[in-house]
Amino acid sequence: MFLEIHPDEAQFLNTVRKFVSEEVLPNTREWERNAAFPDEIWPRLGELGLLSICLSKENGGLGASCNAYCQVIKEVAKGDPALAMNLSAINALCLAHFDHFATPEQCAKYLPGVIKGEIKMAWGLTEPDAGSDARRVKTMATPIEGRPGYYHLNGQKMFITNGGKADLIVIVARVSDTELTAFFLETNQEGFTIEKRINTVGVSASNTVQFRLKNAVAWHTPCKFEEAIGLLYRGRLGIAGMAVGIAEKAFELTLDYAKQREQFNRRLADMQSVQNMIADSAVEIEAANLLLSNGAKLYDMGFPAIKESSFAKLYASETANRVTNRAIQIHGGRGMTQEFLVEKLWRDAKLTEIGEGCSEIQRLVIAKQVLR
Repeated sequence: MFLEIHPDEAQFLNTVRKFVSEEVLPNTREWERNAAFPDEIWPRLGELGLLSICLSKENGGLGASCNAYCQVIKEVAKGDPALAMNLSAINALCLAHFDHFATPEQCAKYLPGVIKGEIKMAWGLTEPDAGSDARRVKTMATPIEGRPGYYHLNGQKMFITNGGKADLIVIVARVSDTELTAFFLETNQEGFTIEKRINTVGVSASNTVQFRLKNAVAWHTPCKFEEAIGLLYRGRLGIAGMAVGIAEKAFELTLDYAKQREQFNRRLADMQSVQNMIADSAVEIEAANLLLSNGAKLYDMGFPAIKESSFAKLYASETANRVTNRAIQIHGGRGMTQEFLVEKLWRDAKLTEIGEGCSEIQRLVIAKQVLR
């Protein structure tokens, strides 16, 4: 029904499913309670190839298709959406800087450790006054005299996924009143200070933080602002995959519950009101999968998939929220308890409507593309 993937990618996807079933899903509640992933998860992710999915083979990665990347994120989201969110950002945004913008020296210094999970990464764009309006970034980069390619960064970043654990962050900063670009910044330096951990209602295992840069030393990755922001198109497909994974898992749990739970001497699954909710969820998940597959297909064909990635991200994220809301409704009071996973999926789903460009921004992108 959906896009076929290369046999090697299919085998990789099966490995991911096994990993999620045995090592991710059984731990998702513990990770949420701890508000953190265990440190040993990173080398394990590296061992499995999950930290180099999209990285080109020339740079030591798997060189997987966008379609395979989206399917992997979807499968991981069924086990733990917070982990899926981190893998989406690392693969689509952070690693893309190495493939498209980094110098050979930068690749040689950082990539081996990144691929193995020894160097943890994050992507730093958002600021207190620059969220959806990314051009409002105020973090300033000033060249360091006598050190070509190195800059001092001064500013503040917030809502940075995995920022509290990252050893290396891609920072979007301003070099003039009109020009923005990107830098590699090592966090083990005096100029980098975490100001606070940001506690979120969902995906709380992700170490999301606000940090300040004061004369922090960073290494320029030559690119224009538009080029760096262009990485978001594949990133949005990743978040769409995350959303579909959340929706599919909630739907699966709801079907099982509706078939087993009885009220008024019959199963919930036999009640028309419940059947209507199940039917609506089934249709929306199918449509979200098709939009995701179409966006990935166009990206793999070499198109930017600007409109199509927004189609997929917008629809899949709103589908995840509707499906998880229905899942709670069908579970009734039990759905509001931590005994049932649907309440966690319900909370985690909200992020997909906000991260990588909120639904309102996706609608602006779509309208602009349609009205060209």
